[in-house]
This record gives sequence, structure tokens and C-alpha cells, in this order.
Amino acid sequence: MAGELVVVVNPAARGGRGVRVLAPVLARLREGGREVSVIVGASADDALARARTAVAAGPAALVAFGGDGLVHLAVQAVAGTEVPLGIIPAGTGNDIADALGIPRRDPLLSADAVLGGRTRVIDAARISPQGRWFAGVLACGFDSRVNERANHKRWPPGMSKYIVAMAEELRTFEPIPFKITLDDRVIEREAMLVAVANTRSYGAGMRVCPDASPDDGLLDVLILAAMPKTALLRSFPSVYRGTHTGHPAVTIVRSRKVTLDAPDTIAYADGERVGPAPITCAVEPGALRVLVP
Repeated sequence: MAGELVVVVNPAARGGRGVRVLAPVLARLREGGREVSVIVGASADDALARARTAVAAGPAALVAFGGDGLVHLAVQAVAGTEVPLGIIPAGTGNDIADALGIPRRDPLLSADAVLGGRTRVIDAARISPQGRWFAGVLACGFDSRVNERANHKRWPPGMSKYIVAMAEELRTFEPIPFKITLDDRVIEREAMLVAVANTRSYGAGMRVCPDASPDDGLLDVLILAAMPKTALLRSFPSVYRGTHTGHPAVTIVRSRKVTLDAPDTIAYADGERVGPAPITCAVEPGALRVLVP
């Protein structure tokens, strides 16, 4: 299995549209006689179990064909091993791929990076007590509550449900009393949200921590202090440009280890639900090997 590429697939990526390009991607990966196998799990747990079994056999790479959620799943299998992670973006946001310079809109170019790119060693963060890893951004606060609402909706489809969920959350949301432990200091304040970033963006291009580097051995922590909801809405578009960092309510610090404690708040990492606060994130330098152009 040493030369094999193992591709784990999310058939629901982009509402099922992403799988349309799977066949040409697999054909590209198989050029030159390369052996390629495909994992499509019956569930996320099943896909992860299959991915871990494949990684234990020592393939040339585990390749995630999907969005950030599938990359998150693949990271659980390869973090801390010598097996590199390939990423072929086929989701809506693809923020992790974008941060690593992997083409986010051209799956065939991404496949070329898997075949002929270089291996970049980057950090990942370990979440406790859950024992999960994340490669991108962990969110806790207003944005994660919106995610909670959206994930319980069957309608409307796609990104529209997040817009509806945000409007609903705004009606009742109040600033959250956070206790944030950063290495050797503690910050206690009311905040709208706290984001812990290994890479710069989440949520399909929101550059929450625009200077975050995935290989500096540190996590960037954004704290958005309590502010009127109208001010939150006015300043929201600036996060897509990364210019929100100059807002007086925004604080960004760096830390190797971060503990977030906040009542009635669920954390999401790489867009996936990872559990209620209190939650601790600790950076693990060099935990991931990723194939990049």
C-alpha cells in the first residue's frame, strides 16, 4: 500500500454538485499507473474508521475530496503520523485549502498538487477533553450559536439557512461572559465571540485572523468584545477583507494554549461541532504533513 493514494470522499459536498468532478479527478490521480482507492463512508464515523485503517497501512497520502468538514475528518486520521494529507477542495468554503495555497476552484490543479507538489509541515491544534484535532479555526460565541441553529434546519438549503439562523440569533443574542486562559494569563470579559485560529479564515472567506500562520507554533486568538448588535452588523463585511482588526472592539493575541469557558456555548472547529465549553486548544507544532503546490 506504500505507493497508494487513498481518497476519502464527501458525496454531499456543494449539495452533491462536488461529486460531479470526482471522476476526472480520479482519472488525473491514476495517470501514470498510480494506484488509487476511494473511501465513501456510510456515516462520518464510518468514514473516519476506514480512513484510520487506511493510514495505519502506510499509504503515499490520504486525500480529502470535499470541504473543510471533510478535511477536519481526514486530519483526525493523519495528525501525528508520517502520512501526508492531500486536499482537493470540493466544498463551499475551502478555507483551509486557500490558506495553504491549494487551488480552491480547480480540482484538477489540486490533484496535480497531490501528484507533484511538495510536502509542507504545519501545526494542528488538539482539543481537550474531546481529543479532537483542528487545522483551521475554532469558533465559540455568536457564530457557533448561529451554526447550532443552522444545523437544526432542514430548510432553506445551502448557505441560505445560515442567513436565516443569523437573523434568528440576532433577535435574542446577548454578550457572553467569557473566561479565556492564555498560557500564563487570564482574561475575563463579556464578548460576542472568541475565535482560535491556526489558519486565517473560516466561514467561506471570513479572514477572522488575517495574520495567522499555520507553522509558527502559535494560535491567533480573536476576542470581539461586547458591542451593540447594530454595530456588529455594520462591521461584519470588513471581516471578509481582514480590515476588522482595527476596530476598537477587536483584540487579537497569540498563545500556545487557550482555554475557553462560557455558559451555554458550543464550540465549532473547521465548521464541525466539537462540544460545549469549557474547551482547551493546544497547538502541536509540525503535527501535519500537507501536500501543497
